Amino acid sequence: MAQAIMLGANVGTSLVTRILAFNVHWLAPLLIAAGVVIFTFSEAKPSKGIARAVLGLGLMLLSLHLLGQSTQPMRQSTVLAALMASLDAVPVLAVIIAAVLAIASSSSLAVVLLVMSLAMSGTVQPELGVALVLGANLGGAVPPVLATLGEGSLARRVTIGNLAARLVGCVVVLPCAGQVASFLSSVASDPAQQIVEAHILFNIVLAAIMLPLLTPFSWAVRRLLPETSSDADGPRHLDADILDRPTMALAAAARETLRIGDYVATMLENNLEALRKNDTKRCASLAAMDDEVDRLNNAVKLYLARLGRSALEEKDERRSAEIIAYATNLEHIGDIVDKNLRELVEKKIRHQLSFSAEGATEIEEFYRVTIENLRLAQSILVTGDEKLARQLVEAKIDIRHLEERSAANHMSRLRNGQVESVQTSSLHLDILRDLKRINAHIAAIAHPILRDQGILRESRIVDG
Repeated sequence: MAQAIMLGANVGTSLVTRILAFNVHWLAPLLIAAGVVIFTFSEAKPSKGIARAVLGLGLMLLSLHLLGQSTQPMRQSTVLAALMASLDAVPVLAVIIAAVLAIASSSSLAVVLLVMSLAMSGTVQPELGVALVLGANLGGAVPPVLATLGEGSLARRVTIGNLAARLVGCVVVLPCAGQVASFLSSVASDPAQQIVEAHILFNIVLAAIMLPLLTPFSWAVRRLLPETSSDADGPRHLDADILDRPTMALAAAARETLRIGDYVATMLENNLEALRKNDTKRCASLAAMDDEVDRLNNAVKLYLARLGRSALEEKDERRSAEIIAYATNLEHIGDIVDKNLRELVEKKIRHQLSFSAEGATEIEEFYRVTIENLRLAQSILVTGDEKLARQLVEAKIDIRHLEERSAANHMSRLRNGQVESVQTSSLHLDILRDLKRINAHIAAIAHPILRDQGILRESRIVDG
């Protein structure tokens, strides 16, 4: 399905060339103005998204118009004419040069429009124009491949498959470039129109040929890029064969829950790095990690539910409840990081805001303490140590004081009129609030241990 969508997108892009051939560049200032106005007066996200699309279309039309103007002197260049004459004899080199230009501009459309302008001046002959169009289509498929190099094999299959399909099309059509040029000359007398028709015809024919072959083609791409195992591959330690041995099964569930804790710690670290470096890519990775946390949490709960079908000793029942409670708290932390902290970081990046030096230091310290507390909670899950549990609960007091001190310092900077603090006031306080909530979930792992020892009070309210 993804390959079919890519083929359709290629056809759609080629049809845009036909529209732009009608000299619609006068629409550029209107679209830019409309995009700015809609974005300025819109509040809803969908409306702002439409405004960005309209603005982007206007900027694209403007850039293509400027490209056409900048190539005007090239049309009368004797050097360019000589270069094109030499390329006419080596069509493979013409394909390579056009592909390089398309990669450099990240657009096959821009290169096709450039070839159109050169064909209008007679600098590019029809057969050479076909070769250049093939190169533009081939090069236009390379930037998506480069953009997905850091992604998994599932993402790279789509872009590499699209590149492979265009490469096959170029190899098949290039030897017949002369015949294709003759056919196009009989269809359209205008040289620029011939370039447009070549671009459209190539993508339509390629889609028509590839659509019936998508099943074997996709199989070949899957063989070329097999799905590799990764950390996000579901539970690893929940062995169903040991459910009849509760002690071993509970140890397996605890190991899997520790994996959830490691995921959550990584989410906090990535969120902090995104906050420091305005890294949108790290923000985007948090959603996938939160989904994995949810999957593992559900797997642990279902595993322990199956264990509970058999009669358990009282200590095993308590241990099962501790693991489930801890896994649930980890899931809540993951949701806070993904739904709250990530959105706050994205807001900071989107509005190009900066914390004051003091504010940034306080927030980073809060993150550091939170991650340390999470590591401590991981150790408590394994050892059940009473001293560590007491230390973790007492850390809640330090967290409360840390939040109060940072909020007071922030308000002091606001009263002094510090610009960065004024601009990031809500962000600063919201981050403190969410980190405090996370620490409350972390401390919950120690409550059952201290309650069993009879040293946990039900309320902080003083009697009387």
